[in-house]
Amino acid sequence: MRSSTRVLVIGGGPAGSTAATLIAHQGFEVTLLESATFPRYHIGESILPSALPVLDVLGVRQKVEEYGFVRKGGAYFEWGPENWELNFDHLQGSDSYSYQVVRSEFDKLLLDHARTQGVDVHEGVSVRELVFDGERPVAARWARTKDRDESGTVSFDFLVDCSGRAGVMATKYLKSRRYHEVFKNIATWSYWRGVKPLDKGPEGAIAVCSIPDGWFWAIPLHDGTYSIGLVSKAKAFAAKREELGGLQGVYDDGIARCPRIKDMLENAEQVAEMKAEQDYSYVSETFAGPGYVMAGDAACFLDPLLSTGVHLATFSGMLAGASVGSILREEFTEKEALSFYSQAYRQAYERLLILVSFFYRSFSRESQFFEADKLTRRERHMLNLYESFLYVVSGVEDLEDAKDSALDAVAARLQDSGQLFAGENEAMAAMPTSEQNAVGGVYLTFEPQLGLRRRSAAEELVS
Repeated sequence: MRSSTRVLVIGGGPAGSTAATLIAHQGFEVTLLESATFPRYHIGESILPSALPVLDVLGVRQKVEEYGFVRKGGAYFEWGPENWELNFDHLQGSDSYSYQVVRSEFDKLLLDHARTQGVDVHEGVSVRELVFDGERPVAARWARTKDRDESGTVSFDFLVDCSGRAGVMATKYLKSRRYHEVFKNIATWSYWRGVKPLDKGPEGAIAVCSIPDGWFWAIPLHDGTYSIGLVSKAKAFAAKREELGGLQGVYDDGIARCPRIKDMLENAEQVAEMKAEQDYSYVSETFAGPGYVMAGDAACFLDPLLSTGVHLATFSGMLAGASVGSILREEFTEKEALSFYSQAYRQAYERLLILVSFFYRSFSRESQFFEADKLTRRERHMLNLYESFLYVVSGVEDLEDAKDSALDAVAARLQDSGQLFAGENEAMAAMPTSEQNAVGGVYLTFEPQLGLRRRSAAEELVS
């Protein structure tokens, strides 16, 4: 273990491995500490098309393609009285698919790749305490997870907190995490063999099927199993659990009330114990500060409904890589770069937050599409409501927005965050991505390397 490093990354999930790899690509010394030893179990198996361009930037796409994960062509929804499919073939460009992955294997693949790119990865090492110089974290006290007698301290110039739900900075030091009361849900799930394949929707699709007090996911995996999960309203779940005597009873009762899932599981065998999560919908009041950024679940997590977890993790990891690199090269002040990072990541999160909130508030497909159209703000006259919804749900909107040469806007920031969070005001303003749409004169670039760029003097005069 080094006693000092230029950049310390806490956490080896998709956010951590993405950020660490991209910072190492820029020639900086990166140390990554992960408390678990991979492979380790993690939920969140359905991946969005937005992951593919990030995998390209990481240089790991071919490894993922060749691994054998189920190719995901889209999604099939049975939501209230409506049913419809989203086909990723309708997306523009070549990234018109994604994957259903076993997260333990997918995450290990990304972390192992980070090692090959020069990241100093240490598994089974927990960060016990951060040391601060004023508000700035400057060192981490660590210990081996299985041998607490082996410990030490590593100092750093910059911290990327990708510690997931544990959220080292947000929960232990900043006390900045707040939970969304609107998404007071509980997820319960297990794994099955012998599941009847979905006969609707695109090949390899996730099925999302509602019941009066919740909804199910059904995800095909390459090991021959299906991930079948139930998301319930907390109050309804508590009542059902008391009535039926436990997680399994609530789960079985939900299956009995969901015709599509019940049919798929008719001759199937449950091959794993029940798992459950609650209090998983949250956001930190700040995503960055002096000497640090928080990426992935360490900053926020929304809801499993639209499979946004890995999208937000890899997207924020990419933003972190660009922002930190530009800071360390002294191309931007820390204040400028962290402002860019915070606005871009928060807007990506909040746009999806609104879409999910309207999903839960309405069983009308038309109103869901209408809200998606408001949230994307894409300045294309021919873009219809279906396409708008598809771009938000697939995660492509945020990723393409971040490419200087790809689309017209990176992201948007809220004009009134309180009203927007309540779903009362969808007004958004453009955020930096290209010279034409730069905010504060800054936008994201991939050439000649990942980083931030200032708007040209000529463009400043025009504006």
